[in-house]
Amino acid sequence: MLNRRPPPLPQTDAQTKALTTAGLNLIAQALSIYDHNLRLAVSNQRFREMFDLPDRLVQPGARFDDTIRHMAERGEYGSSYSVDELVRQRVGQARTFEPHYVERRRPNGQTISIEGYPLPQGGWVTVYTDITHTKQSEELLRARSEELSDQVLTHAEDLAASNRELAATIKALEETKRQLTEIEARTRLTTEMMPAHIAHVDSTGHYTYSNRRLSSVMPGRPSDIVGQHISAALGPSSFARIKPHLTAAYQGSSPVFEFNEDHGARRIRVAFTPDQSGGVYILSMDITEETQTRVALQQSRRRALAAQMTSGLAHDFSNLLTIILGMQSKLARMELADEAAELVAGTRTAARRGGQLLNRIADMTSHRTLRPQATDMHALLADLKLLATPSLPPAVGLSVLDLMPDERLLLDPGLLQDALLNLILNARDACGASGQITVSAHRIKRTWVEITVTDTGPGFTPDALDKALNPFFTTKGGEGSGLGLPMVYDMVKLAGGDLQLGNTLVGASVTLRLPYRTAPASGGGLALLVEDSEGLRATFRDMLIGLGHAVIEATSVDEAAALAAEVPDISLILSDINLQGAATGLDLLDRMDGTGLPCVLMTSLPTDDPLHRTALMRAPVLRKPFTATDLAALIAAKDTA
Repeated sequence: MLNRRPPPLPQTDAQTKALTTAGLNLIAQALSIYDHNLRLAVSNQRFREMFDLPDRLVQPGARFDDTIRHMAERGEYGSSYSVDELVRQRVGQARTFEPHYVERRRPNGQTISIEGYPLPQGGWVTVYTDITHTKQSEELLRARSEELSDQVLTHAEDLAASNRELAATIKALEETKRQLTEIEARTRLTTEMMPAHIAHVDSTGHYTYSNRRLSSVMPGRPSDIVGQHISAALGPSSFARIKPHLTAAYQGSSPVFEFNEDHGARRIRVAFTPDQSGGVYILSMDITEETQTRVALQQSRRRALAAQMTSGLAHDFSNLLTIILGMQSKLARMELADEAAELVAGTRTAARRGGQLLNRIADMTSHRTLRPQATDMHALLADLKLLATPSLPPAVGLSVLDLMPDERLLLDPGLLQDALLNLILNARDACGASGQITVSAHRIKRTWVEITVTDTGPGFTPDALDKALNPFFTTKGGEGSGLGLPMVYDMVKLAGGDLQLGNTLVGASVTLRLPYRTAPASGGGLALLVEDSEGLRATFRDMLIGLGHAVIEATSVDEAAALAAEVPDISLILSDINLQGAATGLDLLDRMDGTGLPCVLMTSLPTDDPLHRTALMRAPVLRKPFTATDLAALIAAKDTA
C-alpha cells in the first residue's frame, strides 16, 4: 500500500481573516467596502493613511456619512461648499450604487483616481489610486515633446492614452473585487510580482504555498511545487546545504544564510521564519550580482592597503639596490682575483633580479583599472593561441576549446589575455620538454564565463594548492618570483569573479570564473542621455546620434527614472555620475536594477575617487573627456578602430 500524506488542515476563520487583512494591506491602492446600509465592511491600512482617518472611521460598521463629514470638515473637498449639503449629496449618490470613475486633485497636491463598483449583494467597493507620478510623467513628456523624434512622440502619445487605463488598474482591480474572499488568489497577485521565491512548508517539509519564482531564483528547478517535498523541489545537492538551517527553523530560530546552487552556479540568500503551527516561511533571492560587486570592492580595498604598505618599502629597497649595483660596477673594474670577480658577478645578478621583483610587486599593487569593453571572445582566444605557441617547446602542444556563444562581452581583453598567457607559461614550465596544455572556455547559464587551463604536468602538491595564491610562494626555486598566480587572482577578483586550483587525473588545472555581462548594442534604438550640463549634453547627444541612436534627455536621476518608466523601447542609458541634486548615477543604477536596461556611466572624477571606484564595479565607465570612438568601443555591435 502506498503511503499518502494527509491533506493540509483547513484554515480557521481567524487565520482567514488575518490573511485577508494582510493581503489587503499589501495592495498599493486604498480600498474600502461599504454594505447596502452604508456601513463600512472592509478597508485596508492604505485607506486610513491616505485620508488620515481616526480609528472609529476605519472600524467595521463605521457610517459612510460620518466619514464624508469628517473629510469635508478637514477641507478634503475644498472650502466653497456647505458641509451638510455636501454630505447629503454624497450619501444620495452612494445609495444609487452606480459604477463611476473620477480623478481629483487633493488640497495637499496629490492627484488620485476614484473607482466605485457596486457589489451584487448590495453596497460597493471603492479603490483610490495615487496617480500623482503618472500625471507628472505625462506633463514631463508633453513639455519635452518638441525634442523627441516622431517615433518617440508617437510612443509618448500612446503611453499617455494607456496611462489612464493603467492608473485605474481596471483588469487587476476587477479580478481582485470578484475574489476578495479568495485568499490564495490575492496573495499570489502580490507575491508573483516580487523578485524572490516566497513559499511555506508544513511540519513535514511539504510545500503548502509557493509563488512561481523558484525557477527564476534557481534555474532548472520546477515552478509548480505545491504538494512536493522540499528535497524533491530543490534537488539533493541544494537540499543538503539548506537542511541544517531548516532543522533550526523547525526548532524555533530564524536563520539567514547564503549558498551556491549547482545548476547555474548562482549565489542564493535564504531566510527561514517559523510560523505558529510548526511550519516555516521561506524567502530566497538571487544575489549573484551583489556578491560579484562585493568581491570586486573587497579586492580593490585589499589592493589599496597593499599598495600603501609596499610603496614605501619598494622605494627604499630600490635605492639600496641601486647603490649595490653601483658599488659592484666599481668592483668589476678593479683587478680582482677570479674568485672575487665571480662573487661580484653573482651579487650584480642577484641585485638585478631583486629590481625585477620590485617591479613585479609594483605592478601587482599599483592602481590598475579595469577597462571593460565589447570583447569578442572567439577573437581573443584565437589571438591567445597565436601569441603563446612560439614560447612553447616543440613537444608541448597547445589546444584551445572555444565553446563561447556569439555574443560580445564586457571584459578587459588586455588584462584577461595577460592572465591566460601567464597561466599557459606556468603550464609550460610544469610540462617540461613535452606535454599538452588545454585552454577551454564556455558559458555557465548567463551568469559566468568559465575558462580552464589544464596541463599534463605533475599537478599541484598539497602545499601548492594551499599556498599558490599567496604572494612570493613558488615551486621554481630561484627561477620564480611567486607573483604570477597572485596577479591572475587579483585580476579575477577585481572583475568580481573567482579562481580555483585543482588537479586532474593527468596534471593541474586552473579555473577562472568571470561575470557574464553582455555588451550593449548600438546602431539604432532609443538612448536616454542623463547629463546636467547643457553644453556637454549637446556634445554627447551628437555622439549618440552619430552612432545611429534616437535620443531623449534628462538632467537628474528623478527625471531619468520617470522617463525610463514611462517611455518604451529605451535600449541604452548613458549617464554622468555627478548630477543635479543629491542623487548620483549610482542611484540611477539602483533604480534601474531589474529592468534589464544596459547602462554606461561617465565621469571626470579621478580613478582613485571612491565614487569612481564603486562605479567601476557596477557598470562600464567612460573617463571624460572621451571621443565618439571611445563611446562606440563600449556600445558598438562590432569593433571600431
